[in-house]
Amino acid sequence: MIEMFAPGILSKNKINAMIIFKFIRCLFFVAASLCLSLVVSAQDPENLKLKDFRPVSIYKIPQSNLVKAKYPVTDFHSHDYPETDNGVDEWVKTMDEAGIAKTIILSYKTGAGFDSVVDKYARYKDRFEIWCGFDYTGYKTPGWQANAIKELERCHKKGARGVGELGDKGLGEFYSSPTPGWGLHIDDPQLKPLLEKCADLKMPVNIHVAEDEWMYLPADSTNDGLMNAFTWKIDLEKKGTLNHDQLVLTLENAVKNNPRTTFIASHLANCCADLQKLGRMFDAYPNLYADIAARYGEIAPIPRFVNAFMQKYAGRIVYGTDMGFAKEMYQVTFRILESADEHFYEPGHFDYHWPLYGLALPDEILKNIYSNNAKKILRR
Repeated sequence: MIEMFAPGILSKNKINAMIIFKFIRCLFFVAASLCLSLVVSAQDPENLKLKDFRPVSIYKIPQSNLVKAKYPVTDFHSHDYPETDNGVDEWVKTMDEAGIAKTIILSYKTGAGFDSVVDKYARYKDRFEIWCGFDYTGYKTPGWQANAIKELERCHKKGARGVGELGDKGLGEFYSSPTPGWGLHIDDPQLKPLLEKCADLKMPVNIHVAEDEWMYLPADSTNDGLMNAFTWKIDLEKKGTLNHDQLVLTLENAVKNNPRTTFIASHLANCCADLQKLGRMFDAYPNLYADIAARYGEIAPIPRFVNAFMQKYAGRIVYGTDMGFAKEMYQVTFRILESADEHFYEPGHFDYHWPLYGLALPDEILKNIYSNNAKKILRR
């Protein structure tokens, strides 16, 4: 009753509670306004960032749901992803479900590192094949190749049936572990004894040269592969760095100068923007092949041209992934190779903002890419 007729004598505690309540209510309205502002701002084209652009196809057109490859597959480009034996078991289960008959693990490694990878997959010798790297120990001293060849032969006896993935993005072959070969390009005369030994041992060589041409272009509004190009941008300002065409030439020189050695150019030799460069090398050198690993996002935007290219060179291209071992990843590659689906996006797998299209490859071409060419390369 006192409070009703004499509000001025409200208790101190109640006054404080009312102040706090009003303050909280004010904060709520401010926060709500800020959230609304951010939502509006995010939808404003003037403020939308390309990295946040996630288009969803509006077209109501047929879509394929390919859960398994149409024919058994040899994945010619993968790596040692699982960290445990259970992880390897899970991978085999996924391979069974996706239709992957065999996986080539490009370990990069020599020495104890290579041995550990071989031992890790020993329970599944019929499902995995492990390739080794080159041992560049002491490569700046004369005669280092003798030790490298000895290690190559040892790895071969341990189970290596190929070499790779070698990798040169401009400054030399740095993928091999534990000792990289900085400054050595694949056509360096110092590497010829190793490449000849690969021919003697019937060990194909998988090599990654350069990156796709987007990564050499200015990272600006004219680059249609901007986000991916920015992530993998090549810094040509570094002294001694070879550019895209110079690196592709090192590959061509090595293939030409070592006709007995079989080469697999990773990622379509990173010539996705101009596959005719790769086609010209296919025409000239019967010992050259290429894998399509991790380049599905680059070839799917131009389905008719790529379809014709793969039909023309159906005997020279092998399937590969290089993108982990999730079941969904395999299924995306099958959709791109097998289906005729149009205008779809896969933001979870590729860092481009362009739509993708299925290549609709004929059955005979699929059989070659999925397994026949792999058998030919492996001489099995």
